[in-house]
Amino acid sequence: MGLLWKHWPRIAVTLIPLVFALVHAIGLVPIGFLQRLDDIIYDARIRATLSNKADERIVIVDIDEKSLAEVGRWPWSRNRVAEMVQDLFDRQQVALVGFDIVFAEADESSGLKRLRQLAQGELKDQAGFGERVNQMQASLDYDALFAKAIEKKPVVLGYYFTSDRDGRTNGVLPAPVMTKDALRGRPITFIGYNGYGSNIEQIARAAPLAGFFNPIIEEDGVVRSIPLVAEYKGAYYESLSLAMFRALLGLPKVEPGFPRDDSRLVGRDYQSLENIRLNVAADKVLGIPVDHRVATLVPFRGPGGPQAGSFRYVSASDLVAHRLQPGTLKDRIVLVGTTAPGLQDLRVTPVGGTYPGVETHANVIAGFLDGKILFKPDYAIGYDVTVVLLAGLVLAIGLPLLTATRAVLLSVVVIGLVVGLNFYLYLGKGWVLPLATTLVMCLTAFALNMSYGYFVESRSKRELANLFGTYVPPELVDEMVKDPEAYSMKATNKELTVMFCDMRGFTKMSETMEPTQLQELLNAVFNRLTDIIRGNRGTIDKYMGDCVMAFWGAPVETAEHAHLAVKTAMEMANAVRKINEEHRAKGMPEIGIGIGLNTGTMCVGDMGSDIRRAYTVIGDSVNLGSRLEGLSKAYGVDIVVSETTRKIAPQFAWQELDRVRVKGKEQAVAIFWPLAPADRLDKAHSDELKTWAALLKAYRAQDWDQCDLLLLNLQRMNAKKYLYELYSERVASMRLLPFDPEWDGATNFETK
Repeated sequence: MGLLWKHWPRIAVTLIPLVFALVHAIGLVPIGFLQRLDDIIYDARIRATLSNKADERIVIVDIDEKSLAEVGRWPWSRNRVAEMVQDLFDRQQVALVGFDIVFAEADESSGLKRLRQLAQGELKDQAGFGERVNQMQASLDYDALFAKAIEKKPVVLGYYFTSDRDGRTNGVLPAPVMTKDALRGRPITFIGYNGYGSNIEQIARAAPLAGFFNPIIEEDGVVRSIPLVAEYKGAYYESLSLAMFRALLGLPKVEPGFPRDDSRLVGRDYQSLENIRLNVAADKVLGIPVDHRVATLVPFRGPGGPQAGSFRYVSASDLVAHRLQPGTLKDRIVLVGTTAPGLQDLRVTPVGGTYPGVETHANVIAGFLDGKILFKPDYAIGYDVTVVLLAGLVLAIGLPLLTATRAVLLSVVVIGLVVGLNFYLYLGKGWVLPLATTLVMCLTAFALNMSYGYFVESRSKRELANLFGTYVPPELVDEMVKDPEAYSMKATNKELTVMFCDMRGFTKMSETMEPTQLQELLNAVFNRLTDIIRGNRGTIDKYMGDCVMAFWGAPVETAEHAHLAVKTAMEMANAVRKINEEHRAKGMPEIGIGIGLNTGTMCVGDMGSDIRRAYTVIGDSVNLGSRLEGLSKAYGVDIVVSETTRKIAPQFAWQELDRVRVKGKEQAVAIFWPLAPADRLDKAHSDELKTWAALLKAYRAQDWDQCDLLLLNLQRMNAKKYLYELYSERVASMRLLPFDPEWDGATNFETK
């Protein structure tokens, strides 16, 4: 919770697209762009999953341009259409014929009407003329010929509904498949119309089964679905596809498929159907899933048209001319329609811009037969809201807590899971579910999160890096920028370890070397020592001539600051020894080093004037560190460490140098020299330290004879150590003084 509260501004920014996505998903403020994008995704998914396999069960009889050229312009005389139907049933023995065309007007092309007028008018006195007209009526009444050809045959006529002709009607509608009573008073949302254009009564009476062939044209002009049942004046009529499918099943009764009555999530005011139910048998009900408009998506098999190969196309002129071998279309389902551009039945679909309207019905019928129906379930809104909410919360909480690389990975994983689930339900169950809202939300959340991180958080991180980059090692800056709010230049008191390092011999060198040579030498030494300090997480305070000041424990808190400081000092001393080896090999003068370390409470922060400021430490503990550096030369060692530092750095073997009282301090402090890591001290040095501890005890007890004996042993152990020579001189001097019971064994230093 602490991390979440810390990153709440970034989380809030990431939640912005989630809020907009939810508002769109639940329909409060629909965003047209997202709906359009969902359509584009659906269309792309349709094209990517086309089976492109021919369906041999369904044949399209095409009133194509070839037919119009051979037979004549449409509409043809009904005797020609009757001949074609007779050929389909008698010679080809098809199972079912459906018409994606409407016979809305009487056919007077035979001239029978004019002959009757003549027989009753101008030529009524002409002997035998009226009788001859009556004899010719059977062959010249083309509507009757066509009605006879389809009567008692498995034929489904087509018609269309309208909503843009002021409610005008034409022809005879078939019987509805449902009435309002079947809906049990539920407010189901059907696509409704106020007009229609249907077949003339003579033809409709001969073939009473008919279905409307209206598609649903979306706002972008694309046909993706067709209504299965539509409403007209309180009655409900079936589509051509559903009527033909029912004809194949023996015309089972159509009933609305409501959600389960025991469902706690669905009330009686629910405005959608779950499916259209066909009572195939007493114990068998077939459910066709529908969306909230009681429509079904067209399961396109291929790009459409005679050349696509999804369905077999037969030119109507070949049937009229009897060019097709008998039985070629035996037991096939036939749809009569047109691909001629002039007859205006070409549609824009996801798989093509000039898709034959008749083939959309063929696809739907094939889907019904295969039991593979694509549909957008009525709970698609709930699915969309759930996925958007889960994905949005994961990103809102996860992205602010992760690095840029991991944030990208999280976003990819979330988007991959969302897309994978969506495609799994599409391919496995035929569910067409929204995807655009979640995708746009995820991408926008990622973009906003990264932008906020770069322009807001990264700015503070860059500022922090600029502030501390010259003092602090890069790896510490990297740690600091993860939580820039936790660091500032504001002064505060902390326990830190400070180091003063002075290079000796440069003053003498400056008298014999050119300034540029001295500068080059000093820079080279500083570079090596600075690398060691930064490599051990130290903060460079300042360079003062031939002295460098550093401290540990700020701005990044480090529990082992004393240990790191001591380790750094020993590595610096070794580095100087290597530098001197190089100098000797080149004939260059050697340099010396003196380091003072002290641990204590110090004030650390940005200090200075308006003109120049620096991140530094001040306080008595800092001053003591500086004094200890000055003592290193007096004791002939390169490192002098205070007792406070020694106590919290037990990883090293120490040799106590003395107790000293430096300028400005009344209280004596013990000072130490680090010899080596404690686990690397050999027996000889261990024995030497024991002897040295005994010497210091005798020295502070003013037992000078015992001191002489112990110093003799120490000088035998290490004759070159200046420290033993120093104490020999002190003991010889102290012998001249009387015993002082007030003496605390400390050495006073009055110089800085």
